[in-house]
Amino acid sequence: MAGAGETTLEAKSEFDLRVGLSRHVPELDVRAALKSGDVGFIHSFTTGSAVDGPGIRLVAWTSGCMFRCRFCHNPDTWLHTNGMPVSLDRAVQEVKTYAHGLRVMNGGFTLSGGEPLMQAPFAARLFQAVKALRVHTAIETNGFYSERLTDAQLEDIDLVILDMKGFTPEQHERVTGVPDNSRVIAFGERLAALRRPMWLRFVLVPGLTDVPEEMRKLAAYAAGLGVVERAEVLPFHQMGAYKWERLGLDYTLRDTQPPTKAQVEAALSIFREAGLEAV
Repeated sequence: MAGAGETTLEAKSEFDLRVGLSRHVPELDVRAALKSGDVGFIHSFTTGSAVDGPGIRLVAWTSGCMFRCRFCHNPDTWLHTNGMPVSLDRAVQEVKTYAHGLRVMNGGFTLSGGEPLMQAPFAARLFQAVKALRVHTAIETNGFYSERLTDAQLEDIDLVILDMKGFTPEQHERVTGVPDNSRVIAFGERLAALRRPMWLRFVLVPGLTDVPEEMRKLAAYAAGLGVVERAEVLPFHQMGAYKWERLGLDYTLRDTQPPTKAQVEAALSIFREAGLEAV
């Protein structure tokens, strides 16, 4: 895994296509790394984000995800083998480079994906180290593997951004290919019991997720938790469509247009009517 130092960690954006960056790493080494957390598999680091948590953020995009969301704009992050093997020390050093600026700009570090909790030991150790740098921490997760973090490890994460794809199992399967979302719902309830700050994130896709009854159920659930500081409605876009084509994947939303302003406002109204701050 020493060859990772030869690859540039930073990318202009998460929309850069990166594949096969750890294809030469033996499978046994991959499994050992995932278990120990000594090494993580990362698509890239990007700087200057203003949409992945409060303030200006440094974001690490992990590789590996158990969902196959039909609207995913980074399908190259589905497989661990597409990411770079990055030592924990190297990842911490990357954050340390920007730590002072992140504090000055009231920003912080966000671990996103892919799904970062597929690499929970690495995520937990990285967050612990970043907190020691006095940098605000956030994780963007689908919550499916949340039980892999202990309550103590969650204390090193200042903000959980929970990406929810649907509320009912039927809708969740329609969007992600995975029918059981009970773990996701349980994670929100666990965060509520621990009084941990949370943002809810929801992607609005015409013809797929713009289902009023689903949104009403999701909004009621989020409002009932009592720890959701904001609900983000993200309009669907086609910026990652080229990745599906390049990877030879069946992209069912090829002809789907982004939601109109009226559709976005209608969705925001549903979340606001539940008592949430929706943006």
